[in-house]
Amino acid sequence: MFQGTCSNAGKSVLAAAFCRMLRQDGFRVAPFKAQNMSLNSFVTADGLEMGRAQVTQAQAAGLEPDVRMNPVLLKPSSDVGSQVIVMGKPVGTMRVGEYVRYKPTAFQAAQRAYDSLAAESDVIVLEGAGSPAEINLKAHDIVNMAMAQYAGAAVVLVGDIDRGGVFASLVGTMELLEPEERELVAGYVLNKFRGDASLLTPAYEFMQQRTGRTVLGVVPHSDALGLPEEDSVSFKSGLAPACARFADRKCADIAIAVADLPHISNFTDGDALAGEPDVSIYRARTPDELADADVILLPGSKNTLADLDWLQATGMAGAVTAAAARGVEIVGICGGFQMLGATIADPHGLESDRLSARGLGLLPVHTTMGRDKTLVRQSAVHLDTEEPVTGYEIHHGATALENDSASTDHESSGPAHTAFRTEDGAVLGYASRGGRVWGTYLHGVFDADAFRRRWLDTLRTRKNLAPIRTIVAPYDIEPALDRLADLVRQHVDWRSLYHRIGLR
Repeated sequence: MFQGTCSNAGKSVLAAAFCRMLRQDGFRVAPFKAQNMSLNSFVTADGLEMGRAQVTQAQAAGLEPDVRMNPVLLKPSSDVGSQVIVMGKPVGTMRVGEYVRYKPTAFQAAQRAYDSLAAESDVIVLEGAGSPAEINLKAHDIVNMAMAQYAGAAVVLVGDIDRGGVFASLVGTMELLEPEERELVAGYVLNKFRGDASLLTPAYEFMQQRTGRTVLGVVPHSDALGLPEEDSVSFKSGLAPACARFADRKCADIAIAVADLPHISNFTDGDALAGEPDVSIYRARTPDELADADVILLPGSKNTLADLDWLQATGMAGAVTAAAARGVEIVGICGGFQMLGATIADPHGLESDRLSARGLGLLPVHTTMGRDKTLVRQSAVHLDTEEPVTGYEIHHGATALENDSASTDHESSGPAHTAFRTEDGAVLGYASRGGRVWGTYLHGVFDADAFRRRWLDTLRTRKNLAPIRTIVAPYDIEPALDRLADLVRQHVDWRSLYHRIGLR
């Protein structure tokens, strides 16, 4: 089990690395995280919701994503409350105190999921959350040492050396663990190191003497892993700030600004775009940062109405509508798609006390939030290019054209037309007549190589740049997982960890 001295220490990445390594070595391996708090989620083939980190780990293990790998998912919808998802289905939105009282029930579900998954596997690679030494949380812990004790797992403490103070963090963590918890700790991995690792050697002896455990490896810092990020902390720190006029960065041929919404969710929709050599994709939080964009992307949101308010309060809404007026392409995905419309109705108070709110008015569509949550994998066709796309839907509500708008025929001369349609005729998005404003409920729409290249070439032509026409950056994380496994094998004493859990 990988636990950390803090959030974003690299637990998810190391868990993915060991899933791939164990698979390469011929073991049946599966990932597991009892409880995940993330706005970045995924829909399984059977229509259930789980965290994206365990989806990446499942791919590393050569498995189809399974909600047993992440039985409890928390999706914050406000500063004090989260939607609670157990075994892939929402059980309610709870404030902190309410969820603490619910935790014993959640832990029972996690234990059942773990037992079922373990019965089918040679090895389970577990992941903790945050730090196991948060003394205010330990009494009702279900994801760190409580889960390690239940599983009898060997624990590796991961420290982010790039932040500084890593040895103090490791020693402090050990000091705050109970004696029976410390017995589970096999050693330490220092992550995100820059420089000459031999300079750390004097600290290893001290750690052994002080804690009885040694450093098992030092993983170098890498900006080019090419793996999806788990949460918005990684998104906000990892995606570049605005380019061209900001931070002295030079834009590529196509500049794509992603609105850095306070409740941003499923931000990995832009990952495939980030790999394209002719694209600069960056996060934007102020109107000025939208000035150089060729495309403005409004991503998903866990609280669409609150994020719509934020766009209005910051002036970003006005900047988006002004950009649309001068021909900048505006794209909305899921919650961002809803924001592009005329109105958003919330009759059940799912997101706020307001019954409705005005949208940006860039598409003649209306959204009504519903109690039931849509969770489904989808395949569709982009009608303007006839390119196939695949992805998944995670949303409350339905979006429809205004009664007096054009028909859903994509060749209509009316104010809007269908942009994406499934084989059975379901509409997954709409576009303006000129096609420069469009939105869809389909997460992962840019993952399709042919569609992504066709769309980017349309943008290039609009800027009088020659289209590339060939797929130059296939979106596939398999090579990245192999590179990650190679990196970790080189820098971590994986053999001693194998030996600790009885593997040869």
